[in-house]
Amino acid sequence: MIKDEKEYTVTQGLIGEFEKSIAATERDEARKTNDPDGWELMRSSLQSHLDKLKAEIAEYERLTSHDRHSPIVLKLDDLDYFPQVLIKARMAAKLSHQELANLAGLTEEQIKRYEGNDYEDASFLDVRFVIDALDIKIQNGEFLIPLDTLRRTPITKEELLKSQATNREQSSTN
Repeated sequence: MIKDEKEYTVTQGLIGEFEKSIAATERDEARKTNDPDGWELMRSSLQSHLDKLKAEIAEYERLTSHDRHSPIVLKLDDLDYFPQVLIKARMAAKLSHQELANLAGLTEEQIKRYEGNDYEDASFLDVRFVIDALDIKIQNGEFLIPLDTLRRTPITKEELLKSQATNREQSSTN
């Protein structure tokens, strides 16, 4: 996810580099002939990364060009990505870190730190302050609690982190 203008500029540069790499791969007739599977794997990998970067650019442009006077709907399929909703909401509202901090009763440094690490070290209360400052509302929210398969043993920190990493990998391939 692109969070600011600097990352946007860097991502645009990366897109150019990936396009050059794909063009070079396309011209590599020797590899196409001698190792067609390896060539296809390389070409597909480069294209996949390029597509992901272009999608991030499109999302950033959609958020930053959105009319701040009309609501925006941000969907969430996994609670692990809720911090991104907070960041996207700030961007769509065209609020600076300082402006959000003032509205939430926090410091600019806190907001920057929270966004920098996807709110991992933010207290629940600070997250609530940000939610309230951004006037975020949940509509038609549903939570599924599969009681028949509910775990009856404590989850370890390692299991939780592994589960989150797996979820991130799966969402980045989709």
